[in-house]
Amino acid sequence: MVTGKSRPSNEQLLLADASIAVAAARFNQKIVDGLLEGALCALRDHGLSGSDVRVVRVPGAFELPLATQVLARTRRYDAIVALGAVIRGDTPHFEYVCRECSRGLSRVSLAFDVPVGFGVLTCDTVAQATARSVVGGDNKGKDAALAAIEMVRLLRQLGS
Repeated sequence: MVTGKSRPSNEQLLLADASIAVAAARFNQKIVDGLLEGALCALRDHGLSGSDVRVVRVPGAFELPLATQVLARTRRYDAIVALGAVIRGDTPHFEYVCRECSRGLSRVSLAFDVPVGFGVLTCDTVAQATARSVVGGDNKGKDAALAAIEMVRLLRQLGS
């Protein structure tokens, strides 16, 4: 049976010769800080040192596409990891922010041929977001960083 969680082994994902940028939102900071810690741990565990990783902070998830676009335009980074948390409220604001954030990040990736690891939580409750940002747990920041690493390796294999 094939599952959606299968990944290459750690050895296959070692990537000591890459430069990664991480754009992290300040809104819902406690949750995003957990995502950031998970992402940074994953990058370290897969061969990237502190000098290979640049972290920039943005106000919120809505601002992530612009920050990733500016980072991508520099052509200094093999991948970018975008981290944020949007939690549903009583108004349609949630839908607008989530839609434009995901659409914008996808556009940046395609326009600049750079992987953008999508670590933006879109949750109904704070409890859901917290569960997905715990370091050592099912941390979606870690997952976004691993996806970015895997895509860097794939693009190199494909010759782009």
